[in-house]
Amino acid sequence: QVQLVESGGGLVQPGGSLRLPCAASGSIARFNAMGWYRQAPGKERELVAAIIPGTGTNYADSVKGRFIISRDTVKNLVYLQMSWLKPEDTAVYYCKAVLTSMDYWGKGTLVTVSS
Repeated sequence: QVQLVESGGGLVQPGGSLRLPCAASGSIARFNAMGWYRQAPGKERELVAAIIPGTGTNYADSVKGRFIISRDTVKNLVYLQMSWLKPEDTAVYYCKAVLTSMDYWGKGTLVTVSS
């Protein structure tokens, strides 16, 4: 069983930064891919950033140059470093892991960007 727990959300002013960690049960090196998604009120869940071991990373156009996804295989954490936050980044952010064609999700952490 794979468990993912996100943290680090909160209220931040426009232009500010936050780092979201996602803690996984067991080694993250076994996952085929990991990613961050977000869902804003009234909108569908969308991909923010993904990391595929041996291949690289990809980002939604709306966050390119502002967000960075990274992973720490010693601590079994995946991070989403968010900078230059905008009000439209407000959403619940979810961590996802893919293991042998199965998707696993965390429960999410709320990020609110507002002055």
